[in-house]
Amino acid sequence: MRKLLIISALTSAIAFPAVAAAPPFETAAKVAYMVDLSSGATLYAKDADVRMPPASMAKMMTVHIAFNLIKKGELKLQQNCEVRPETWKQWHGPAAGSTMFLSPGEQVSVENLLHGVVTLSGNDASVVLAECISGTEPAFANLMNQEAQRLHMTNSHFGNSNGWPDNGVTYVTARDLATLARATIETTPDLYKRFYTQTSFTWGKTMGGNQPIEQGNRNPLLGRVPGADGLKTGHTDEAGYGFTGSAEQNGRRLIMVVAGLPSFNARIEESVKFMNWGFHAWKAQPLFKANQKVADAQVQLGGATHVPLLAPQDIAVTLPAGLGANVKVKVVYDGPIKAPIKKGQHVADLVVSTPDTPPQTMPLVAGEDVGQAGFFTRIWLGFKSLFG
Repeated sequence: MRKLLIISALTSAIAFPAVAAAPPFETAAKVAYMVDLSSGATLYAKDADVRMPPASMAKMMTVHIAFNLIKKGELKLQQNCEVRPETWKQWHGPAAGSTMFLSPGEQVSVENLLHGVVTLSGNDASVVLAECISGTEPAFANLMNQEAQRLHMTNSHFGNSNGWPDNGVTYVTARDLATLARATIETTPDLYKRFYTQTSFTWGKTMGGNQPIEQGNRNPLLGRVPGADGLKTGHTDEAGYGFTGSAEQNGRRLIMVVAGLPSFNARIEESVKFMNWGFHAWKAQPLFKANQKVADAQVQLGGATHVPLLAPQDIAVTLPAGLGANVKVKVVYDGPIKAPIKKGQHVADLVVSTPDTPPQTMPLVAGEDVGQAGFFTRIWLGFKSLFG
């Protein structure tokens, strides 16, 4: 049974006199999406669930998988990967798109390959890394799809590691790309900061002159929007120019996706304009501090009849800047919650709604362990339920 608790005291405490509509925004992008991770609020959605080719934004999944393996200790940054001659032959030259300028037979560390994928968007680096992890690129693509399924990226499928056009086998949505970006940022924050903030990387030598080749990061937000630190651009003739980006300012982290733009410069202009709108047109209204008690939930057949519900992190609601909104706050959970319950377990949700914005849903966790009731306690609870 779905339980609902209205937090009336909190509702009145944060209610504002005026009703605020969502701030308007117009973009030339065919697809656009923005989410505020501090509240879970969707700030903008334009065809966010339409399937589209990701181009090089698919490499975010390749990097995400590598990061997870490194975190688990199953892949080492200093581990060397060999550039197979067949792979080099396929992914070198102008027709092969972005490149790290790898050489056949070269031994390259996972760390350098990650720089090659993230900073340089190297198609060659992405395939070499995929082969190093799974033996073959098709095997790695299976791993990508398993991870997409685990992350509930329900409208995405991967046929290769670098997003190269493959007659529609590889597709994503803007919402799924934002889900992937969030997973990387939250699951492997140290690796995310280490690699995605790199502004340039040098690898390979020029033909004839034998000079080091330095390439800049194509991220249109780096150096243009304060707090920008990721993630990945993409471009093919079929997909147009796209970008999945993230930035953090004053504790608020936004993730944005744009796709289907007509040019390199349009991608820069629209990305900067979109991210600035997200920070300037919206504000965060704090609700709860991390580990603060929000409410109590009923427990079924437990050693306690209730369990405290805590905010696992600072929780805020996102509202239009400069205006107020009538805010309603409620706690929702499937209950009574059946014991046993582990401290920190996600057992309920805080749902915040305003008249003109979609509901913002944030997890609440159990504040303590609740074991199963003993034999005699169960008998007593049974009698109690029978006789009201």
